[in-house]
Amino acid sequence: MKKFNIRKVLDGLTAVSSPSPSSQLGAKENELIPETLQSEHFQLCKTVRHGFPFQPSSMAFDPVQKILAVGTQSGALRLITFCHLPFQSKWLYIGTERGNIHLVNVESFTLSGYTIMWNKAIELSSKAHPGPVVHISDNPMDEGKVNITNFYVLLFFCHSHSQAIHSVAWHHEGKQFICSHSDGTLTIWNIKSPAKPVQTITPHGKQPKDGKKPEPCKPILKVEYKTTRAGDPFMIFSGGLSYDTVGRRPCLTVMHGKSTAVLEMDYSIVDFLTLCETPYPNDFQEPYAVVVLLEKDLVVIDLAQNGYPIFENPYPMMIHESPVTCCEYLADCPVDLIPALYSVGSRQKRQGYSKKEWPISGGNWGLGTQSYPEIIITGHADGSVKFWDASAIMLQVLYKLKTAKVFEKARCKEEKPSTEIVDEDPFAIQLMSWCPESRMLCVAGVSAHVIIYRFSKQEITTEVVQLLEVRLQYELNDLESPEGGGDQTPAPPTPSTSPSPQTAAPQTYTSTSSNSSDGIRDNIPCLKVRCSPLKQSPGYQVELVVQLVWVSGEPPQQISSLAINSCYGLVVFGNSNGLAVVDYLQKTVLLNLGTVELYSSNDPYQRQLRSPRKSRQPSGAKMSRKLSLPTELKPDLDNRDNSFSRSRSSSVTSIDKEAREAVTSFHFCETYNRKADGGLTPSLWVGTSLGTVLAISLNMPPAGEQRLLQPVMVSPCGTLVRLKGSILRMAFLDSTGSLLPSAFEPWYEPNAPANGEERDKARKRRPVSVSPSTSQELNENQYAVVCSEKQAKVISLPSQTCVFKHSITETSFVLRADVVQMNTGICVACFCANGHIMTLSLPGLRPLLDVNYLPLTDMRIARTFCFTNLGQALYLTSPTEIQRITYSQEVCENLQEMLGELFTPVETPEAPNRGFFKGLFGGGAQSLDREELFGESGAGKAPRSLAQHIPGPGGIEGMKGAASGIVGDLARARIALDERGQKLSEVEERTAAMMASADSFSKHAHEKMLKCKDKKWYQF
Repeated sequence: MKKFNIRKVLDGLTAVSSPSPSSQLGAKENELIPETLQSEHFQLCKTVRHGFPFQPSSMAFDPVQKILAVGTQSGALRLITFCHLPFQSKWLYIGTERGNIHLVNVESFTLSGYTIMWNKAIELSSKAHPGPVVHISDNPMDEGKVNITNFYVLLFFCHSHSQAIHSVAWHHEGKQFICSHSDGTLTIWNIKSPAKPVQTITPHGKQPKDGKKPEPCKPILKVEYKTTRAGDPFMIFSGGLSYDTVGRRPCLTVMHGKSTAVLEMDYSIVDFLTLCETPYPNDFQEPYAVVVLLEKDLVVIDLAQNGYPIFENPYPMMIHESPVTCCEYLADCPVDLIPALYSVGSRQKRQGYSKKEWPISGGNWGLGTQSYPEIIITGHADGSVKFWDASAIMLQVLYKLKTAKVFEKARCKEEKPSTEIVDEDPFAIQLMSWCPESRMLCVAGVSAHVIIYRFSKQEITTEVVQLLEVRLQYELNDLESPEGGGDQTPAPPTPSTSPSPQTAAPQTYTSTSSNSSDGIRDNIPCLKVRCSPLKQSPGYQVELVVQLVWVSGEPPQQISSLAINSCYGLVVFGNSNGLAVVDYLQKTVLLNLGTVELYSSNDPYQRQLRSPRKSRQPSGAKMSRKLSLPTELKPDLDNRDNSFSRSRSSSVTSIDKEAREAVTSFHFCETYNRKADGGLTPSLWVGTSLGTVLAISLNMPPAGEQRLLQPVMVSPCGTLVRLKGSILRMAFLDSTGSLLPSAFEPWYEPNAPANGEERDKARKRRPVSVSPSTSQELNENQYAVVCSEKQAKVISLPSQTCVFKHSITETSFVLRADVVQMNTGICVACFCANGHIMTLSLPGLRPLLDVNYLPLTDMRIARTFCFTNLGQALYLTSPTEIQRITYSQEVCENLQEMLGELFTPVETPEAPNRGFFKGLFGGGAQSLDREELFGESGAGKAPRSLAQHIPGPGGIEGMKGAASGIVGDLARARIALDERGQKLSEVEERTAAMMASADSFSKHAHEKMLKCKDKKWYQF
């Protein structure tokens, strides 16, 4: 009897029930194509965050290290109203809403038992609660005296002023201080006469002629008083404008001597700090700059130059100059691309900056390990496109393109008939497609327009902007059922017989718009292209504008997919109605078809017939196209899953709710479109929202002058493959498993002289075709990689058989998928709505990485998340910040070397000299032993119920471990050596002083002994 092995049975059941990443059909291909990527090659971690801190609330400056810190509203300090850390002190004063002051040791993060209670600090005659603490500061000359300012009372000194106090600033001698009030006044007080202020100033108030008090102004929220040795002091404050200045922007006022300068800001002022030459508050400050923290910007003003110019900010603070609507990320781009963009972008820089260097210069930059160039492209709500150099840790703007210049600007409401269908931001960028090798750029806007740009280093003036208007409609009941059947669809109509024929000649700004007698809008674009000559600076220049128009009272649908190919000279875009293929070299529309027409007789769905007349809208109808949701992504998982169930197979009998099948992705390639194809042909693959991939064959004319004369023939080839969920990404591999990028045309100068060398090179240029590879014969196969919201498949071509299949997610859906090149292979990278980031091997689709990283909490993340080559990715983590991450183990290992040094060995400036007479008569600065006063030995322990210590992730040890590294260890070693040297020198000086004192004592004792040697006891 054969022995029964239960373990083998269980192993077999496990193998059958487990979700296999690939089908059994791919076993042979997996053996022929070895995969080099393994799980140990992947690790996920954050690398760099660029931009301006979102919702800033406070800032602090280290005058010795020259480092600026900015706090945001996402912090957890809610009851704290003001903090003050004296120079060279470890005791932090914390003011609360109750008016009390507590002290925290910043080294051990322990609370002191010493507390300044509000009822013990004010006089007995003032029994009312003074309100929350708004200011704390030491007397510059006497650290034992603390100035505590509540909202209604300035403790210790004055209570007679009727207006609320917002801030206090000391004179460096400690005899006077200045207060800012809610009525726009400044009061100067003397500590020896606290009964009334020495002087009251209303800087922006109108002085009446009859001697009455000036009219009240807006509150002065903060004031700083800084002295100089050689001239008048600086008085700097925010707010205080008169109430009649309606609509005026926020201002910072600088008063110096008899001059008063009002500096307007673009955003609300959150806080400001004055940078001074000395860190000691009891010396002449000598201010040289003012750092102004705005709601959405950081400005540094030069106080040493006339006119107070601002410093040029080396940091990318203006990513959000206009809200970011989309992003693209390219790693390992052509090496000549960044210098080319910088050369044209350097002419766009503003003038009038300060001639001095950026004053916040602390710390040292780390050494980036990447040896390849990286570019980030951001599209914005105002129609601008920005190119950023992301090669190093820093982010530098290279070039800015303003697409709104192509269109007319409405001067009044009566001139806005075309833009009224868009609620806001009619020029907002929605999609971008870029060919870095040819430098061709194509952008799609929220107003259903597409603009094609060509890069040039020469300035030109375009007399007439080339325009094509496309009537892309969806009318099922007007279609005629084609005859025939079989696996392949019959040849579709040529451009001359297209269902929506377009004129071959490019149109100018003149439109054939019309309104019918019943008010139905028809053939009207959303925006009006400018009719005057357009001066185009070096950089990206308009090649062609394509606009979708209203159709029988229905506005054009938003563009959902976009692609450009410089080798073929074609641009394709699609939406929920269909797609259009445009030849931007001949300025013609080659194909204009509804999605249903691409199926022809092979449409697997029975769609509900719909007449466009049922949904006609009057001419006053508007499209709801908010900036917050430029792409209609639905985070509701149930709704998405319901749509997926309808796209599973051809057995579906009704999809009434999903009658419109949107075009979601494109890919230009040279591949096999039919099973019987014997060679590679130029093709366009189309992915739809119902999970279908269709092919369109492209018959290209010969390159050179014939390309501009002969038409491009296009013909749909039918359905290739179906997946669950919308198609997100398509790519192609050769027979060895290597990635096949699309063919491209090398860049050339388009505005070169007619008889120049550049023009001759342009005529002789040949497109660069990358498929098939040099070692690949024509009879060898290819592999198509298709990724949807639910699945990924690898299809063998030309047989069109599925060799590998993997179910990515069942409970969620993929938001972004890219086929990326790693150092040792290629993979599919996916970001799901449930926060998981996954990578799959190619062609085997083996799971290599699955990390629950970031749940979809904001549609901004879904709109901007993108992967790129070599394990890099990014997304917009807030409206003002870009977060870069890596999923490469190699980059994570080298991350510590990329980090810079925050604190560097810096010599502390010498303290001011007290002077002989001040030291003799006690008029100098008085030191305070805070450790003796606030320490546990003198003040005891704080009550446990007063505050709770919440350690961060990893605690102090974790922070030390995260900060470890070669650079950090060396810096700490240098600091330790410096501290040890300083301590040894101090011990040596003390020893020498003690020896001198001992010698002096011995000498005096010897002299006394000699005097008393011969005296009797009764003589003393």
